[in-house]
Amino acid sequence: MAVIGRAKAPVWLRIVAVLLTLWGAMGVFACIQQFRLGADAMGPADDYYRALYAALPAWYNIVYAVAVGMGFMGSVALLMRSRLAWSFFIVSLIAVVIQFGWLFATTDMIAVRGFAVAAGFPIFILVVALFQIWLAGLAIRRGWIG
Repeated sequence: MAVIGRAKAPVWLRIVAVLLTLWGAMGVFACIQQFRLGADAMGPADDYYRALYAALPAWYNIVYAVAVGMGFMGSVALLMRSRLAWSFFIVSLIAVVIQFGWLFATTDMIAVRGFAVAAGFPIFILVVALFQIWLAGLAIRRGWIG
């Protein structure tokens, strides 16, 4: 049954929304693991990562949870064809920028680990967040979500 006011969404949008939901679920899982295991969340940590994690301010984990939580919720909203997806993705992007902006501006991580190692994955996360916003905006403009 079609909802009045919505155009038929292409199949590829649903496929991408499912992939983004899986991406978001992995982010939520990684966040929970970091809360549970600290620096060892991604495997045995060295002394540098242990000291870095111990020095993180309390608000850092909250921003991390907002970033992944809103990204996941945005993906679910996109999958459900809700225009809330765009707003959730915007909040997620803001949290991502705060999270990694603070990390790179206030630590020596890039100097110690090198740009590619320290910033490679965060840049990928930023690109995905920007893509999510663009996709939700496109879906709204085309009437696929509403």
